[in-house]
Amino acid sequence: MALKTILNYSPNFNPKKRKSKQIKFIIFHYTGMKRELEAINKLTNIQSEVSSHYLIKTNGNIITLVPDLYVAWHAGKSSWKSYKSLNQNSIGIEITNPGHEFGYKKFSKKQISSLLKLSKFLIKKYKINSKNILGHSDIAPQRKKDPGEKFPWEYLSKNKIGLWYTLKNQELTKNRNLKINKLEEKFFFDNLFKIGYSKKKRKGTSHDRFLRDVTKAFQRRFRQELVNGKIDRECLLISKNLLKKYD
Repeated sequence: MALKTILNYSPNFNPKKRKSKQIKFIIFHYTGMKRELEAINKLTNIQSEVSSHYLIKTNGNIITLVPDLYVAWHAGKSSWKSYKSLNQNSIGIEITNPGHEFGYKKFSKKQISSLLKLSKFLIKKYKINSKNILGHSDIAPQRKKDPGEKFPWEYLSKNKIGLWYTLKNQELTKNRNLKINKLEEKFFFDNLFKIGYSKKKRKGTSHDRFLRDVTKAFQRRFRQELVNGKIDRECLLISKNLLKKYD
């Protein structure tokens, strides 16, 4: 299957080619800029030192910025399970959206339709495991919020893109805001670290702040209705259920 994209190459990539079997992850981002053209200009400007492999425009058009076999500069300082600096092993997909700073909004239907096509194409081509389809905030929870709580992770998982839990909403909502004890809190974080979230906190960050950031990243991905950084029984149940899939 050929994928129709617009070529607008970015100079921001490592010159050495990688082998296709090194590609293990797909990382989703939002552009987080007021205007789409600004985002395209930034991703193709040599001075910005930022790029991704693809950008999906508001109208659904897909731009190829960096060919797959080159390492694009999209993930920054990042980790997941035993992987560090995920640029080396991933394909980055940016999606036009102003982000939390400039009036975060729902992604357009055309964008999601193109995202499905592009993701399925890449998953098949590089044999990418569902466990390894992540958001920027998953791999850099202390720095990033994208693609955020309006990103349709559940819908994508129904289309075999990424993982989701198998719990009924009714069961979850009745456990929302129910407090858990310290031991259960420890279980929650153990679950998150086993799923893949990093245990390493940034220099100068308090332990509490670090745990709150990781919790929010988890909520943005898996409990999107309430992102408050507080662990309740609902979060604990979701983490337990997910561990069976990610382990």
